Amino acid sequence: MVIREEINQGDILKVDCINRPVLVVSKDFFNQTGEIIACPVYEKGEPEALHIYVCADKTKGYVHCEKLALLDLNVRHYTKTDRIYMPDIINITDAIQGIFDYI
Repeated sequence: MVIREEINQGDILKVDCINRPVLVVSKDFFNQTGEIIACPVYEKGEPEALHIYVCADKTKGYVHCEKLALLDLNVRHYTKTDRIYMPDIINITDAIQGIFDYI
């Protein structure tokens, strides 16, 4: 049995076979399954409703909230590289929720 590092909402990961960092947007309870929902972080871009700028210790860039992906970390190698701050997590999860809201 492989013991994996705990993954939390707001963590930034480097995942094998993905060219850019990803931000974990799923809640901690969901992440316990070994699967996460994540959004890519692009170094360059323009701020938009679904492209939210984040600045962490080692990572700066635009989270593309519309590019949600389910990633199975049980079958992929990953490393935690950074973590964003709570106000950024709130802005990003609000933007993602807005994708699914009714009119």
